Amino acid sequence: MPAILLVLACALWGLSFPVVKALHLEQSARLPSADSAFLAAWMQVARFGMGALILLPFAARAGVPDRREIRQGLLLALWGGAGMALQAEGLAHTAASTSAFLTQAYCVLLPLIACLRLRRPPDFRTAAATVLVITGCAVLSGMRPGDLSIGRGEAVTLIAALLFTFQILTLENPDYAGNRGLQVTFVMCLGIAVLFFPVALFTAPDARDVLRAGASWPALLLVAILAVFCSVAAFLLMNRWQREISATEAGLIYTSEPVFTAVYAMFLPQWIGSWTGGGYLNESPGTAMIAGGGLILAANLLMQLKRQPHPPAIAPAP
Repeated sequence: MPAILLVLACALWGLSFPVVKALHLEQSARLPSADSAFLAAWMQVARFGMGALILLPFAARAGVPDRREIRQGLLLALWGGAGMALQAEGLAHTAASTSAFLTQAYCVLLPLIACLRLRRPPDFRTAAATVLVITGCAVLSGMRPGDLSIGRGEAVTLIAALLFTFQILTLENPDYAGNRGLQVTFVMCLGIAVLFFPVALFTAPDARDVLRAGASWPALLLVAILAVFCSVAAFLLMNRWQREISATEAGLIYTSEPVFTAVYAMFLPQWIGSWTGGGYLNESPGTAMIAGGGLILAANLLMQLKRQPHPPAIAPAP
């Protein structure tokens, strides 16, 4: 059950790529002087700020978050927020296919950390699933061996993957086992919005552009989709159910997100464009999507066969 719900979270996260791209195109057309750094920071503030507002009445009804929930939520905001910012920075200096592949490095880092913590090599199933995922991500992203050279973009993207690794490990930390997912998610959303607000203000061409960026109904609607589905719903699932499985298995499950993104890209772009007045071309299914997605699916099915009880937590002490 937890694995299925985390796959659902990945399906919700997968919506973000076509929605974010459509939002960027819509805002760039209205604000030609705004650069990608400002629009990316603004989107994080708007997306997670709206998410915090959506969760506020439910979080208030559930009671004030305790110290452990606040601490975990802020750590998730730090790791996730900084990771997303570095990922965007890396993407500006390397190919999208290389970035997509290197971002999945956490599926290698998590088993390595588990091995160091438990002082034993990974079992055959975990090792085989990791190899399948790496191969599947490489095929799905279209990255070629010759594309992989460590420059500024690649190094920054690998650091982002490391931060995402700590985000995943933070959810497995036994110190937070009794935390309420709703309260943690509320603190996380609020924390990311606060973290990115000064960045958006600093990178804005004009301070008034912070308001202008959202001053259209297509922009507000796209942000609402990101807030409801890709932020609130997806992170509620992640923050509540990931603790039920190991971080290594969760990391492998999360690699299914680009598979959902590839499927959505076949029909969502033009559909979104039909009611926003912008958009971009749909993508056509190809051998890479089928082969790469199949390998990632096979890896996750392998991890679910004869699944062992949840091993001891491997998260580092905060």
